[in-house]
This record gives sequence, C-alpha cells and structure tokens, in this order.
Amino acid sequence: MIDPHAPARPGAPPSWRGPARLPVGPGTGRFLVLAGVFVCAACGLVYELELVALSAYVTGDPVTQTSVVLSVMVFAMGIGSLVAKRLRRRAAAGFAVIEAVLALVGGCSAMALHAVFAWTGDWGGPWAAGPRTLMVAFSLAIGLLIGAEIPLLMELIQRIRRQDAGGAVADLFAADYVGGLAGGLAFPFLLLPLMGQLTGALLIGAVNAVAGGALVLGLFGRDLTRRARLVLLAANLTVLGVLAAAAVLVDDFERAARTAVYGADVRVAVRTDVQEVVLTGGARGHPLGLYLDGRLRVSACDGHRYHEALVHPAMNGPHARVLVLGGGDGLAAREVLRFAGVRRVRVVEADAGLLRLAATDPALSDLNGHAYDDPRVRVTAADAFRWLRGAPHAAYDVVIADLPGPGRAAGAPLYSQEFYGLARRALAPGGRLVVHAGPAAAPRRRVLWTVDSTLRAAGLRTTPYLDARDRGLVLAAPGARPPLGLAGGPGVPRPHTLTPRLLAAGRAEAAAGRIPDLPPSTLAHPRYRG
Repeated sequence: MIDPHAPARPGAPPSWRGPARLPVGPGTGRFLVLAGVFVCAACGLVYELELVALSAYVTGDPVTQTSVVLSVMVFAMGIGSLVAKRLRRRAAAGFAVIEAVLALVGGCSAMALHAVFAWTGDWGGPWAAGPRTLMVAFSLAIGLLIGAEIPLLMELIQRIRRQDAGGAVADLFAADYVGGLAGGLAFPFLLLPLMGQLTGALLIGAVNAVAGGALVLGLFGRDLTRRARLVLLAANLTVLGVLAAAAVLVDDFERAARTAVYGADVRVAVRTDVQEVVLTGGARGHPLGLYLDGRLRVSACDGHRYHEALVHPAMNGPHARVLVLGGGDGLAAREVLRFAGVRRVRVVEADAGLLRLAATDPALSDLNGHAYDDPRVRVTAADAFRWLRGAPHAAYDVVIADLPGPGRAAGAPLYSQEFYGLARRALAPGGRLVVHAGPAAAPRRRVLWTVDSTLRAAGLRTTPYLDARDRGLVLAAPGARPPLGLAGGPGVPRPHTLTPRLLAAGRAEAAAGRIPDLPPSTLAHPRYRG
C-alpha cells in the first residue's frame, strides 16, 4: 500500500508527489482551495456574459452572438484542459500565472471590444476581420485559460489530502458550478446596473487576480522558490495596476468612444432598462439625432419622410381610435394627431426611459410636436406582445407597428404570425394595420416579403410598399386588400413630403422585387435570419 505522505519517488507522476507544506491544516487548506474555485468560476462566467452582452448589443443579434461565444469558449476549454496536463508538475505556479493572465485578458476584454467597435464600426463586416474576429479571439483566449484551471486545481487539492478521484472531482465541480451561479446572477443584477459593462469587467478582473494570487502565494507559497514568489507577486501587482489605471480612465474612455460613434455633438446619453439612448444635436443649429443602441433611429434632417409614409396611408379610412406599438420617440403619434378626426391614441412602448425623454427633452419634444402633452394620448410602458394579449378586441381603427425591424433577433417575436394575430384581433371591422419592415433594398428584400407572408398567414390582406429611403412598409387589413392612398376631405392634413405619386412608385418598386411563397415567421420558427 502506498503512503500518500511519503516523499515522491524519482520519475513518479506529479500526483504522487509529497503533500504540500501548508501554513494551515489540511481541512482548512481544502476549504480555501474550494473557495478559490468558487471565486474563479464566478469570474469566468462573468467574462463569458460580458462578451455575449457586448457583442449582442452592438450587432443586435443575441442568438448568433451567444452561440458563437459559448461554443468557441467550450471548445477552447477542452483544449485548455489538455494543455494544462503539461503544467501539473508546477501546478501552483502554473495556476497563479493562468489566473493573472485571465484577470488581465478578461478584465480588459469589454473595453477592448468597445474600443474596436467605436473606432471601426465594423461589426457588420466579414468574419475574417474587425471586431468579430477580436470577439472570437477573446472567447478562445478566455476559454483556454478557464479550461486549464480545473486540472491544476485537481492537482493542488490532491496534494493537500489525497482522496479518490471521483470524490475530488465532485468537490471541485460543485464549487465550480455554484460559483458559476453566483457570477451569472451577479452580472445582470449587480454589475450591469451598478457599474456598467466596462467597470464591472475591470472589477471582476481585479477580484480574479487577487483570488488566484492569494490562493497560491498564501497557501502554497512554501512550495515555491523565493524568486518564483517574487515574480508571481510582481505579475499580480502589475495586473492590478493595469486594471486600476483602466478603471480610473474608464469615464474618459467612454466619452471618447461615444464621440467616435456619434460625433462631438452628444447632448444626452442614458442607459435605460432596455437600451442605450443617445441624443445628438438639437441645439445651436445642429440637427437632432436619436440613436438607440448605437443605431440612428430619428434624424431631424430626414424630416417627415418615414413617419408620413408609415402613418398617412393607414389613416386613409376610419381613424378615430389609433394604437401605436413602439414609436416611443413620439413621431408616429405626432403624425396621427395631425388628423382632426382622431379621438384617442394609445402608445405602447417597452422603454419607459425613452418615453420620458421624448416627453421632457426640449429638442425631441419639439420634434414630436409635444405629442405626449396632448390629452388624447395615453402612454403605456410595456412590451407590445404582452400588452396585445390583454388588449380589448376590435378596439382600434388603426394599428401602427413602429418597431425597430425584424432583422434584430430580439425583435423577431414582434414580427411573428402570433403577434400579427393579436394585432388583427385588436382591429375594428374595416380597420388597418401598418408595419415597418426594416431596410428593403436588394440584399434585404427577403425580410420585407417574409413580413408580408407572415401577415397573410395571420389572416390579413397586404399591400407592401417602400418609402423614399427604401424602407419596407406593409399596409394590411382583414377582409379586402387595403388601398394604398392618402386620405382626403376636411380635417385631413396635407403631408410635407409624401405624394400619391411617391406612394405609387414605392408600391411598384416593392412589387418588382417580390419573392413569392416564403414561409411565415412564427415564435417557434423565426425566419428573419439573412
């Protein structure tokens, strides 16, 4: 029988080396190692979630980005575990180095990705270059380092007190998974709301460096040479210094990055519960721009083109009761209120922060004609899909879906057959629904016709058309196909830019690119990818 406390035999595998010379008892030592596993696992999961959140935020496609980041990380973790086999003879020093590098790479990853996005704006580019490549590189690097942790920790915990491999693995993975739970909950509920992505990642990097360095130097320091201890201490202090310097400069960095994305005329920048909202211009003769999650949604230079094309054809008929889904900027409501026959307007917008800004910011409220001050307007801060499920039946003559577009995976449910079925139920007899279908130029034409097919699958007759900027729009109604035209008669406003000729041209241009027989998009099978 082999004595686990006997000196190592020459040439013996690392697992049979003598016990570690600990400053504490074996029980306390095992507890400290498992506590280190817990902290490092929490930090590792936060790094993963940071990459997923930032990449999804700037691309608007959380499904793809989550799949890419997690699959690449899991693959890299397997490779890291294999690589770590070569480090088991120097498990303590190897683990300390890995944690220092992981703290630096993971802590700085969010800032690096944000910088590349801000100064290149290339997230929509090919996978072979730009920020997407950097995201994959960070996923690989972080996955390799996380994967190398468990084999080394297994070696360290066995050197404290040998036990059967199954029991040691169970202990390690229990601490690892519980740490992952803590990190997964801390990220959305503590780090993001209290510190934001950049500062939160830097803080987690610092925690990671301290935990890894303290575990090795404090618990296994007697097994290291004096030189090794000094090198590891210097490395960890350097990492902490870099992270601290980045944390001090993070506000200046965010301002510089915001200027790179939006220009020097940023006037308001807030992170709501739903998205980042930025207002540029609107003072000193500079035109107002409204950006949502980095994308221009409203420009005073664009005048009335989009909102007139969206609203006026749908108002060609009974329009006393109007429902606006989305449209938190108030511009669709502004166009609706120009019609004298409107008695009440309900705006349902998921972002309460955007609603407040549209009602209180002087420049934006001027642009929307102070629509939210009109007594006919009622505002509800709610998800449009959820709200429609409880909406009264046949209560609206016009439903205007002024939503961001189906190209962003997060908005796909709002362009599903189920959503349009609920919208149809809210329409009164003879009512009309109009839908913004996103950019509809040649590369994106399939999206417009998928929206059209989905509306028809929900029992609506459709008339697709384009506005002057090639944005796709679909006018729909139950029963007969709705005519595409402008309302006439007393109390009907004259559009600033829209004419019957432009409407006819937009309908003809849309019809010329028709893609027939596309399957509808549903909640279970969204079809707006590509």
